Amino acid sequence: MQSTVNYLWHTDDLLGQGATASVYKARNKKSGELVAVKVFNTASYLRPREVQVREFEVLRKLNHQNIIKLFAVEEMGGSRQKVLVMEYCSSGSLLSVLESPENAFGLPEDEFLVVLRCVVAGMNHLRENGIVHRDIKPGNIMRLVGEEGQSIYKLTDFGAARELDDDEKFVSVYGTEEYLHPDMYERAVLRKPQQKAFGVAVDLWSIGVTLYHAATGSLPFVPFGGPRRNKEIMYRITTEKPAGAIAGTQRLENGPLEWSYSLPVTCQLSMGLQSQLVPILANILEVEQAKCWGFDQFFAETSDILQRVVVHVFSLPQAVVHHVYIHAHNTIAIFLEAVYKQTSVAPQHQEYLFEGHLCVLEPSLSAQHIAHTTASSPLTLFSMVSETPKGLAFRDPALDIPKFVPKVDLQADYNTAKGVLGAGYQALRLAQALLTGQELMLRGLHWFVEILQATCRRTLEVTRMALLFLSSSLGTERFSNVAGVPEIQELKRAAELRSKLRTLAEVLSRCSHNITETKMTLSNLSSELMKNRDQVHADRSIQQIQCCLDKMYLIYEQFKKSRMRPGLGYNEEQIHKLDKVNFSHLAKRLLQVFQEERVQKYQASLVTHGKRMRVVHETRNHLRLVGCSVAACNTEAQGAQESLSKHARALQGDEGAGV
Repeated sequence: MQSTVNYLWHTDDLLGQGATASVYKARNKKSGELVAVKVFNTASYLRPREVQVREFEVLRKLNHQNIIKLFAVEEMGGSRQKVLVMEYCSSGSLLSVLESPENAFGLPEDEFLVVLRCVVAGMNHLRENGIVHRDIKPGNIMRLVGEEGQSIYKLTDFGAARELDDDEKFVSVYGTEEYLHPDMYERAVLRKPQQKAFGVAVDLWSIGVTLYHAATGSLPFVPFGGPRRNKEIMYRITTEKPAGAIAGTQRLENGPLEWSYSLPVTCQLSMGLQSQLVPILANILEVEQAKCWGFDQFFAETSDILQRVVVHVFSLPQAVVHHVYIHAHNTIAIFLEAVYKQTSVAPQHQEYLFEGHLCVLEPSLSAQHIAHTTASSPLTLFSMVSETPKGLAFRDPALDIPKFVPKVDLQADYNTAKGVLGAGYQALRLAQALLTGQELMLRGLHWFVEILQATCRRTLEVTRMALLFLSSSLGTERFSNVAGVPEIQELKRAAELRSKLRTLAEVLSRCSHNITETKMTLSNLSSELMKNRDQVHADRSIQQIQCCLDKMYLIYEQFKKSRMRPGLGYNEEQIHKLDKVNFSHLAKRLLQVFQEERVQKYQASLVTHGKRMRVVHETRNHLRLVGCSVAACNTEAQGAQESLSKHARALQGDEGAGV
């Protein structure tokens, strides 16, 4: 046990360790409150005095919810070593969040936006106080859970921080190599002599790498063998990166460098958010400081993202969910254009349903008039133009599953289990997305069919009313016994009008029959859709995948413990081997369920959805034509009946005059 006047901790409760200090979980002796204490080692005291006290001074100057709080600076008993007493974050760091198998391919969109908001707010407070951090990385961003269950991220470890204005430079080198600006990397890692001075933009580079890592679960710049094993290539990737590229990899030893201008398909962020984020990454991951954005532009662009609201749109033609990011003060016309960019459905061809009802979006109104949507309750977009549904684009998780080595290697087995589990969680997320996609396809199409059925009913009612009107008109025999009438032309014209009315009646009868048949077709389609929805609701593939993952996770946790040991006894080793076999069988079963129960059913549903969409388009167009025919017949019938009445009055007048 170690202590200061007010705090007590055990050296086993280590939270983190760096080159100059260790951080422990501690308690207040009086209140029992949990805190984090940073204890400096001997190496830290070899630094110049002003460097030693810099962290205390920086933290005392800062006061922000997204920056770790400094409670006190105390001394340990006999050694009089300085101890920083700070806020304790019980949920670890962003790095520990990203190292969890669930986040092997990056954070979910909502959590990523929380990270972005917190990092931007914390960095803004640093710049307002003229401070450069110089060691931004996921390991220095701590997480705690708020009272309402929300994540709160806080910048920590200000050991390398110092005061620096926007136009000032520094020459000393700090940081973690994977997140270092290339100019600093050249001197600190490659040990090449150079006289460059560094500005506040070095923090922006580190933020760019950190945000890419949070979005994808991987570092953006990866040479063959990894950043720590191939440092010269690492430097080449970061310095030779073309403008606009946000990542570079070398897949083969001595192979070519490959550049990426977008986030990988495995990323959990929507295309709507990616389109906003990628330009920011491209402009802060810029090696030439003259071309790199400054903090003012970075804050402006990230704040623009964070001030937007998301509208969830499910495109029935594509069978894809889109996240459309807009400002609340934008007009609906801007929203419709944003939808067009993501779906290629032109604004004039967009029609919307929300919760089963037609949703008319007036372009001149504010976007605030758009209904509040969620991922499970989106706006449903219907296009007037028919197209083949694309469905969700994804990478098969089986491609990302590593293989166990035959021998017992505790560290390698842990790494493999972690990789397989990460791919398993990705399969679970994809399975859920595919099932949700199926449900939204069926639900949206069912709603649209109901609207078409209502159109059928209305058109049929109009048709029947028109037929009754015609029947009434034709039932009046005004001209059958007229004799000796000089106006033969009037009588002939009346007969022609009656013939026309009979023809119109026949057309309307055919329309009525046609609509009745269409109504029956739609009714059958509606029943079929309801039956399919029941089948989707009864699907148990998600539960089966989750069951496999739960069992795999228990084995993974055991491997995690075992890797910390120097070796295993004979019996333990046999159990370990069996666990590897069982783990592999569970992974195989998981992938089988994913492929056979989810992917194949989803792909079949896409084909069926495409056929049904064509039927709906044809039916809709047919109903429009029939509706136009009925309206035209109705108008023509009324005109003919009025003319007939006019001729009848004329003939009756002439007949009276003759008498």
